[in-house]
Amino acid sequence: MMMKRRVMLELRGRGPAEVVELVVDNCRSGDGEVEGLTDEYTGLEILSMVNVGLSSLSKLPSLPKLRKLELSDNIISGGLDSLAEKCPNLTYLNLSGNKIKEMSSIETLQNLKNLKSLDLYSCEVSTLDDYRDGVFELLPHLTFLDGYDQEDNEVPDSEADNDDDEDEAGPHGDVDDDDDDDEEEEDDDDADSSEGEEDEVGLSYLMKEGIQDEEDDGDYVEEEEEDEEEEEDGDVDGADVQGEKRKREAEDDGDDDDDE
Repeated sequence: MMMKRRVMLELRGRGPAEVVELVVDNCRSGDGEVEGLTDEYTGLEILSMVNVGLSSLSKLPSLPKLRKLELSDNIISGGLDSLAEKCPNLTYLNLSGNKIKEMSSIETLQNLKNLKSLDLYSCEVSTLDDYRDGVFELLPHLTFLDGYDQEDNEVPDSEADNDDDEDEAGPHGDVDDDDDDDEEEEDDDDADSSEGEEDEVGLSYLMKEGIQDEEDDGDYVEEEEEDEEEEEDGDVDGADVQGEKRKREAEDDGDDDDDE
C-alpha cells in the first residue's frame, strides 16, 4: 500500500488536527519522500514511519507538537537539518538501520534542544572509534544513545513511552491495591477459620477427657461398692461362725451339767 493512501485510512473519519498518534509502518513511499502528511496535522505527537523506503525528510511538514519520531529501517543518509525547524519539540528520534555513515550527518541535531534519546543502532556510524563519546560530546543535551546513558545504564522502560505508561498506571495500580486487599481479607478469613477449628478441636478434647474421667470415676465407685459388699458378706459369715461356736459351747456346758 502506498503511504498517501495509508495516511488517509489512518484518519478513520477524524480531521488531521485531531490525530495525536499516526503509525504508517511497512507501507511504501513512491519517491522516497514523506507523502500524505500536511501542515494540518498540528496536534500530532507521535509519528512512526518504519520500513517505508524513505531516503529524505525534505517533504516532512511542520509538526510543532511532535515529540517522538520513529524512522528505523529506511535508507536515510543525511538531511536531518530540517528536523530542528519542523519538529522543534522532538525528544525521541529513532534512526536505527539507516544509511548514516558520518558524525557530521548527526551534528545538525545539536539544534534539537529537547532531544533526550537518539537511536543509531545498526547504522554504519555506530562502528566508528569513540562513537559513543563522540555523539555525547556533539549532543551534550542527549541523555540516552542506543538505549543507554553515558554510564552504560539502560534506559528505563517508562522513558520511551512515558505518557502512555502514565495513562495505564492509574487503573492498574488501583486493581493491584484491590487485589492486595482481597488477599489480606482471605488471609484473615483463613486465620479465623484455623482458630475456630483449633477451638473446636480443643473443646472436643476437653469434653472427651471429661467423659473419660466420669467413666473412670464410675468404675472406681463400682469397685468400692463391690469391696464394701464383700466386706459385709465376710462380716455376716464370721458372725454365723461365732454364733455356731457359742451355741456348741453352750450345749457342751449343758451336757457337762447333766453328767454331774
